[in-house]
Amino acid sequence: MSARRVLACLVIVAALSFPALGMSKGPGAYNANDELTVKYGCTCHNNGAPSDRAVVMVTGVPLMYETSEQYQLTIRVADSLSLSGGEGNTHAGFLISSDSIGNFTWSEEQEIRYAEGRTDDASHSDPSGDGIWEIIWNSPSEDVGSVQFWIAGNSVDGGGIPDDMDYWNILSFSINSPGTITTDESGATLETRTISVGTYDSLFLIEVSEGQLEQERQDALSHRVFSQGNIFYWTSLTALIIGAVVQREILERKYDDGPDFLASELAYPQAFRRFIVSAISFYLAVGWANSDTPLRFQDVDFTDFATGTAFFISAWAAYGIYRTILASRSEPEVKDVM
Repeated sequence: MSARRVLACLVIVAALSFPALGMSKGPGAYNANDELTVKYGCTCHNNGAPSDRAVVMVTGVPLMYETSEQYQLTIRVADSLSLSGGEGNTHAGFLISSDSIGNFTWSEEQEIRYAEGRTDDASHSDPSGDGIWEIIWNSPSEDVGSVQFWIAGNSVDGGGIPDDMDYWNILSFSINSPGTITTDESGATLETRTISVGTYDSLFLIEVSEGQLEQERQDALSHRVFSQGNIFYWTSLTALIIGAVVQREILERKYDDGPDFLASELAYPQAFRRFIVSAISFYLAVGWANSDTPLRFQDVDFTDFATGTAFFISAWAAYGIYRTILASRSEPEVKDVM
């Protein structure tokens, strides 16, 4: 009796293992319901239900085919959670069909085989770690109208058995027949497309943990403190400088004092140099303030700092011109004419 139970268990385990082993070497052309897998999907993974977490993507798809041409298609299948940086499934497989119109070929290093039960279709021969395959579609030798394609993609957890942690999806697209798009239509016949299936949320959003949210909050807080600290520091420094200058002007007028006498042969070159500095700094400041291109150094944006500094230098040089004029108009003292 014990031997019978052991034998029965082994039979059950073997029966459960067959689908997993079969899928690991590429899916069959027909599912358990005797329907085309590439069109109706898998009946074993994820309880037979498609999932938008399985992202199926193909690039290099022409808008229109020419007869007897080769088109290289790059197929990618992945878990959207993994694509967005999360810890999702890392193994994948695919099955592609063009309903026997044209045929598929591939290079020897690609882990691809013809589908079991339908040799015009192609699938993976071993689950891929990167989920990327390059396959060539050879178009038919004559115009047969538009060609419909189907790609079934499966993103699996690598557990060895089909379960609800494996996700599959189906991508369908068509290629127009020869002559339906003319070369006058913006060169559209030379363009290729990237086509994918998967919802926006599953493609681009990821659940964020409490720790990540707190880290983002701390980063934003530190950035705000740093930015506001810089604003307060430079504003205070500028206010102190302006206050010192105003105080100096008030005291000079109160005590009838002023800058030392400066002869005209020295005053003119000095005023000219300060004018050049003021004009160039003002020009740079206005240009940086109106530019859409930030000034960056080691990934830090210095646009506001550089603009403010240039405006300050321009104003300081302009004030220097004013002081030069005052000095040239001052009455010379004995020490100035000796």
